[in-house]
Amino acid sequence: MDISHVTQDIWMLRFAVGQAYAVRLPEGWALVDCGSAGSEGEILDALAGLGCAPGDLRDIVLTHSHKDHSGAAAAVAAATGARVLAGAADAPVIRGDAPEPPPVLLDFEVPLYESVAPTVPPAPPSPVHRELVDGDTLDWGQEARIVHVPGHTAGSIAVHLPAAGALFTGDTIAFHEDAVILGVFNVDREQAVASFRRQAALDIETACFGHGDPIVKGAGDALRAVAADLS
Repeated sequence: MDISHVTQDIWMLRFAVGQAYAVRLPEGWALVDCGSAGSEGEILDALAGLGCAPGDLRDIVLTHSHKDHSGAAAAVAAATGARVLAGAADAPVIRGDAPEPPPVLLDFEVPLYESVAPTVPPAPPSPVHRELVDGDTLDWGQEARIVHVPGHTAGSIAVHLPAAGALFTGDTIAFHEDAVILGVFNVDREQAVASFRRQAALDIETACFGHGDPIVKGAGDALRAVAADLS
């Protein structure tokens, strides 16, 4: 796993598939996404290296239910006592009470999906201590606003930090080959496009994606340029 400093209070933890973000709060820490099952040791070691003791982790926010983002959540929560938070529509999947709806794949996505999906282990059921809906806020020493961005999954959420000008998009938006793109493997492409446009309308400088390098400066303009051409 690689650790990259994104902004003063945000670090990216990059796994073989996907990534998570550690966020330093005035009192404690938060994680946005949690990697695949089996990555909990690396996550805890990375947090310790950043100065986050297990009891310092307050929240694990899952942007969606896919196994490369939720797989280690149960283990990390058990080790730290952190709350797990997720979009209300994805919570039953994360808890193991409902199956993961399959994506509706475009032709170009089929070989990519068939090569990547089998490499990620199943996600053990995880508690969801709080189900999040559009407009909810988290007290992270600054407002962390939840934006419901369905399309990748029914309950996909983004986390917007207005004061910091930062946005965690999950897999609704990605960065691939030096370009911002609509995330792949969506359950509803039309919804996903609408969710991309909603995020592009936000006033942000930094965008932290579920896959691909973050954009540290000028992210809002970069997202808007792509949103104008989406169909």
